[in-house]
Amino acid sequence: MLSYLQFGEDLFGPLRLFQFISVRAIFAGVTALFLGFLFGPLIIRALQSFGARQAFREKEEVGKLAELHEGKAKTPTMGGLLIFGSVFLSTLLWAEPNVYVVTAMVTYLLLTVVGFADDYLKISKRNSKGLPGKFKLLGQLITALVALYFLLGPLGEFLTGVHGKAVGSASEMTELWVPFYKEVLVQSMNVILVFFLFLVTLCGSSNAINLTDGLDGLAIGCTVTVALTYGVMAYASGNSIIADYLRVSWVPGTGELAVVCSALVGGSLAFLWYNAHPAEVFMGDTGSLAIGGLVGIIALMVHQPITLILVGGIFVMEAGSVILQVASFKTRGKRIFRMSPIHHHFELKGWKETKVVIRFWILSLIFAIFGLATLKLR
Repeated sequence: MLSYLQFGEDLFGPLRLFQFISVRAIFAGVTALFLGFLFGPLIIRALQSFGARQAFREKEEVGKLAELHEGKAKTPTMGGLLIFGSVFLSTLLWAEPNVYVVTAMVTYLLLTVVGFADDYLKISKRNSKGLPGKFKLLGQLITALVALYFLLGPLGEFLTGVHGKAVGSASEMTELWVPFYKEVLVQSMNVILVFFLFLVTLCGSSNAINLTDGLDGLAIGCTVTVALTYGVMAYASGNSIIADYLRVSWVPGTGELAVVCSALVGGSLAFLWYNAHPAEVFMGDTGSLAIGGLVGIIALMVHQPITLILVGGIFVMEAGSVILQVASFKTRGKRIFRMSPIHHHFELKGWKETKVVIRFWILSLIFAIFGLATLKLR
């Protein structure tokens, strides 16, 4: 809401700076970072007092991995609440509340609730099962439906109408754009195809980040590069001049999502401070499922969902390794990797945890650069 300070420029000239998305995005990132540092120790102590310790799989199931991670048994989980609070408050302060920002925050909130329920069941039952998969999928399905209702339904039209600046029409959500191609691939998808795209993107992104969250700092570090990349894409998508120059989809109003992405970067960096090896707190499904959903819905709203496969290459590697491992074992009775997700494979090969994490961060940065390159290579 601080964006409305721009209307006080007659009283104090520098307040006009708050009309610029770039300025508010910087403030959003700094605010989320500050809030994360400020409340991090308090939340960690509260989680410790609550006994919110991570539940690990049985030693018979994971073998040597249990020995490598035995020192993490007392580390609290549910740290995703810290990221959520930082991002949500920062976005509330600095973003103009148009239909895209509201949809992003509602999606983030709903999947935080799903992740929280999963973590709570793991903690209360003291096992790694948590929320059954069908209920997670149900939560993601409901989230996809709610997001579509906000964007395509009467509520979306209302939010668009009350906003003072130009905002893209709901029909633009039915367009399909792909990397390396300068024109829209499909001009108008029907509602069923749109819902399918939303569900696949939200579920895929959410579950992929969830699978990546297995080593200290791994998932949250890769989140920083993905959020930075989509911050740039959102800014480009919401700016008619830049969008026309890059030949990407122009969706008025999505520039505000750059503020959301910047807040996610700030909140993630603050959390990484406490999650760096040896971790003081884990994000849990409260963080990973929700962050994946937030990234996914932003990718959809800026018409870059397929590009997420490139930008989030690490997440694709992690999810793909699990799929390949299961498929290979069921069809051939043999495993491709020593253990999946693939970061555990390298651990069991003798790589130190920090080496795996840093090398995956490097790869994540390379994937992000490659994803950004698709904006120009068309």
